[in-house]
Amino acid sequence: MTETTARVVATEPQREDPPDPTLRPRRLAELIGQDLVRENLTILIEASKARREALDHVLFYGPPGLGKTTLAHILAHEMEVNLKVTSGPAIERAGDLAAILTNLLPRDILFIDEIHRLGRPVEEILYPAMEDFALDIIIGKGPSARSIRLQLPHFTIVGATTRPALLSSPLRARFGVTHHLDFYEQPAMEAIVRRAAEVLGNAIDGEGIREIACRARGTPRVALRLLRRVRDFAQVRGRGRITRQVAGEALALLQVDELGLDESDRRVLRAIIEKFGGGPVGLQTIAASTSEEPDTIMDVVEPYLLQLGFLDRTPQGRLATPRAYEHLGLAPPVSPQPRLPEI
Repeated sequence: MTETTARVVATEPQREDPPDPTLRPRRLAELIGQDLVRENLTILIEASKARREALDHVLFYGPPGLGKTTLAHILAHEMEVNLKVTSGPAIERAGDLAAILTNLLPRDILFIDEIHRLGRPVEEILYPAMEDFALDIIIGKGPSARSIRLQLPHFTIVGATTRPALLSSPLRARFGVTHHLDFYEQPAMEAIVRRAAEVLGNAIDGEGIREIACRARGTPRVALRLLRRVRDFAQVRGRGRITRQVAGEALALLQVDELGLDESDRRVLRAIIEKFGGGPVGLQTIAASTSEEPDTIMDVVEPYLLQLGFLDRTPQGRLATPRAYEHLGLAPPVSPQPRLPEI
């Protein structure tokens, strides 16, 4: 396991995150947060059920851990249809996708996670399937080859991606419904922690809920993982009840501070500030000085630091802001590094 996936605040799924159907909402009415997305999906579902049609193809995009897979399950439950789950990397050949599509029933939902990682030959098969509900198959080779078109039942593709820019334009254009999932607000995070604690049977007070929610980086997956770790700590050292003090001690032991930053986040900030005078400094230089991969810093560490306003991404490199100095208890420079003019 790499250091990235071992982080307790990592937003990617980890081995200690078993799928718990009791923690995952099954209906839109049970969904907490994402109010605008929930309202639009409610209208989409009611209209489709009234016409007895399959849902239009839906694309969810946004950072990991915000509920894209959960929303796919909710759509299937609301429509009372089957849900087939796969992922872009798992569909290696066009024949794999053809086998999945020919086994779908009318109005079924096919959920493709990380859909931006589909291969180009697989995408070519998906275009007529999404637009015309047809599957074009080539039989034979050479001069004797011929094309056969198989009609498919009307079904729904639900795609999920964390990198929407990597989706090809033809594939993106075939989704009739596109929704962006953003980080959750503090009240929604507290409601998620409260519901999960009730389902798991944990004794927790309001201050304990607030302490976990404020350190969860606005991500439900991180909140549920922190709740499990705090539950373990409370069982061993806190008489089983999660209070603010118990939650604070447990999260301090996990090196998660009051804003949800862990040691990897702080190491990147300290490298920029202490080794390079606050920046600007290039991504490759930061990666070399912290022994991290550049992609890990750009995709895992940076987004939350940018959201907090601790980093500024400039054409010359990354720049630590005064808020980052304040959070680390350091004095900001009297005169910041001059910026080169943008070209």
